[in-house]
Amino acid sequence: MELLLPSLFVLHVVCFVSGYPSGAPTGACEDMLPRHTGVQPQPSPAPYALLTNTRTFQPGKPITVTVTGPGYRGVLLEARSGSSTNALGSWQLPPPDTRFLECTGNPQGAVTHANTNLKGNTTVYRWIPPNSTSPVYFMATVAQQRAVFWVNVRSTILTRGKAGDLDLATGASAGVAEEKPLLLLVICFLMIQVLG
Repeated sequence: MELLLPSLFVLHVVCFVSGYPSGAPTGACEDMLPRHTGVQPQPSPAPYALLTNTRTFQPGKPITVTVTGPGYRGVLLEARSGSSTNALGSWQLPPPDTRFLECTGNPQGAVTHANTNLKGNTTVYRWIPPNSTSPVYFMATVAQQRAVFWVNVRSTILTRGKAGDLDLATGASAGVAEEKPLLLLVICFLMIQVLG
């Protein structure tokens, strides 16, 4: 019995310090911080970028978002507008090893990891835009592991387009545009195959 109390205390501390292996807590929705005790975000530029399949959006028409870069274990992904910290729109069925996170009262307002399995460039997220005329962008926190994570990984800004617009995308990290010529070549090749 004497060892029971110290053992329970140690177990509680170990569980508390381990982070959130089954996804970000709802408290992370606004500031995007994962709440890993005693660990700070990486100060270096993120090795990740958020790539979208378009630079424009239409209400109700899905947008695909990919976190490009090295494999990662944790993620928190939201759509935002301007300087607001509210999560916009809703995410479609999360890819394997991820789940929805309720943010700003929206049960599908964000996507986070469901476990610490490795995720990568083949993990594609689908977002449904709201009926809005304001430009939007995607914001993410990406964790390679519990003690190594980056916050404020940001996509380029998407503007509301007109019906029938075809606008291929570029990716961005920390607000700096980064061209993806290989993706454009693949898309062009696929269009030629389909049309020709």
